[in-house]
Amino acid sequence: MQRLKLFLPLIAFVVVVLFFYIMVSRIGDGDYNPQELPSALVNKSFPAFSLSKLEEPSIQIEQKDLVGNIALINVWATWCPSCHVEHGYLNYLATEKGITIYGVNYKDKASLAQQWLAEKGNPYRFNIFDPQGRLGLDMGVTGAPETYVIDHRGFVRMRFQGPIDETIWQEKFQPMMDQLRAEQKAPGGA
Repeated sequence: MQRLKLFLPLIAFVVVVLFFYIMVSRIGDGDYNPQELPSALVNKSFPAFSLSKLEEPSIQIEQKDLVGNIALINVWATWCPSCHVEHGYLNYLATEKGITIYGVNYKDKASLAQQWLAEKGNPYRFNIFDPQGRLGLDMGVTGAPETYVIDHRGFVRMRFQGPIDETIWQEKFQPMMDQLRAEQKAPGGA
């Protein structure tokens, strides 16, 4: 038994090295994509919440306010460099393609976020102000930007981590949006 205790650190080291070897080989093989992190919310209702509207703090937004439209829910913040990169494309999606986008202003200051929207344009139907990150925690947010696709019933159908651009839209989002529109139009889809 005493000899076994001597080998425990070596055994633990070998296990850790094997774990990292497997992860690195998956990344090298292209099997691992950090932007395709699974979400426990997929095919489940968007989490319940009651938070103020960024644009009008006296108004409370709740889960039921997201129901009725196939939409994107975009988690963003003024402190997020990738959100700066993505913002112009979100404006394009909202104005040119007519995509409904709800914002979750995540762990930010309201005054900075309002200034950002005034200067850069506001692609969001409304923004949920989440200064403490509680909604983000319930959503499983690991950083910003993150974008979720919800169906007209308010169920999360997809999660994407990172900035959206035309390539990402065409490869990931457009097929999902087309699928959801077809499901909504199908008998029993309403």
